[in-house]
Amino acid sequence: MIATAQTSKNKQYARRRPNAAYRVREHLLPKEVDQLIQSARRQGRHGHRDATMILIAYRHGLRPVELTTLRWDQVDLNGGTIHIRRVKGGTPSTHPIRGRELRTLRQLRRNYPEGPYLFSSERGGPMTVAGFQRIVRNAGKAADFEFPAHPHMLRHACGYYLANKGFDTRAIQAYLGHRNIQHTVRYTELAPSRFNDFWHD
Repeated sequence: MIATAQTSKNKQYARRRPNAAYRVREHLLPKEVDQLIQSARRQGRHGHRDATMILIAYRHGLRPVELTTLRWDQVDLNGGTIHIRRVKGGTPSTHPIRGRELRTLRQLRRNYPEGPYLFSSERGGPMTVAGFQRIVRNAGKAADFEFPAHPHMLRHACGYYLANKGFDTRAIQAYLGHRNIQHTVRYTELAPSRFNDFWHD
């Protein structure tokens, strides 16, 4: 019986194709993030909450579990900061929040004045990772993306955006909470800005 179950499990994993078979890249472009946010905002009566989740995940390079467990005591709306607790042994940090983020978070607090979590479900508990995955997937479909969108693409989008802006690799490492800088180098290695001065016409 155990052997049969293990065989079935192995077949399930064998059927999973590589990510490249589903999409040509693992990150979103800034304009695609904006499209995703606008699409989420139009979906249902929690549109502002859902759009805010995508914005915060992108701006701070959050993994889904880091996003869904965010609490209001990690946010200082007056001082304009948010404390990020990382998983997978990542290093915590405090990030600035400015303009657009501050406005959207203040609106979120007005919309959902009760509860300790930034992003609450219908029952008042924290939004689940699976719930956020559905939000991103459905927003991507509504935005007519030609590939399935998933939450981790927002974290990668943050890393590539910062690398393309020319920020120091060590600073990006600290921002994303990577313990090993090799996880950060992937962004700077693929940043096209590295080659900007190669040709002059």
